[in-house]
Amino acid sequence: MTFFRYIITLGLLGITMGIFAQDDDNPYIQCEDTCSHVHGIDLSHYQGEVFWEIVGENTKMTYVYLKATEGGDNIDSRYERNIELAHRYGLKVGSYHFFRPRTELTKQLENFKTQCRPGEQDLIPMIDIEATGNLPTEEFCDSLLKFLVMVEKAYHQKPLLYTFRNFYNKHLLGKIDDYQLMIAMYTDEEPVLADERDITMWQYTGKGNIVGVRGFVDKSRFMGHHGLREIRYRH
Repeated sequence: MTFFRYIITLGLLGITMGIFAQDDDNPYIQCEDTCSHVHGIDLSHYQGEVFWEIVGENTKMTYVYLKATEGGDNIDSRYERNIELAHRYGLKVGSYHFFRPRTELTKQLENFKTQCRPGEQDLIPMIDIEATGNLPTEEFCDSLLKFLVMVEKAYHQKPLLYTFRNFYNKHLLGKIDDYQLMIAMYTDEEPVLADERDITMWQYTGKGNIVGVRGFVDKSRFMGHHGLREIRYRH
């Protein structure tokens, strides 16, 4: 390790230890500090430069989902570097696309395929579903379901779907029963959906801290009996 990286490592570790040294009500102490679940993170260009060597050596994170694309022409500026270094330092890697329901579906798929190349994937693709594009629910769901079929055909496996609990309850109830879910809900209690269906993964905070990443990071973990094998990319 270079002297420069050594100094950065000490600084990041110092910040982290300072945070964790506070009282038991400290909101920065997250699930992985007290449990045995399989944990991971998702990242995009918003986190800036990530020190992957430090992340790989000093955290309990097993997997990472990296933002690859959004809509029909947006490519995450740090995707290429992030996926190369995340692999190099031992994390299982998957890629995700932020779905825009009003954007031409073929353009979105081609955009995603330019970045999410099968040979570089350890985990199945993930589709980030957070916006209806102001479409009525039925029209939005029609667009989404067509896109999901296209993704499955392109990658020969169903994608993992990411959304928020309230968004699912309002717009997706009964529409995506055949897909595994990562549900975002930032509370102390595990999420329960309105239809009480099975949830594979839970993104439990958008304000996590890990050594090697400046600022906040999204953290997730597997629910119940679920594990990493269920989202492995089948080559």
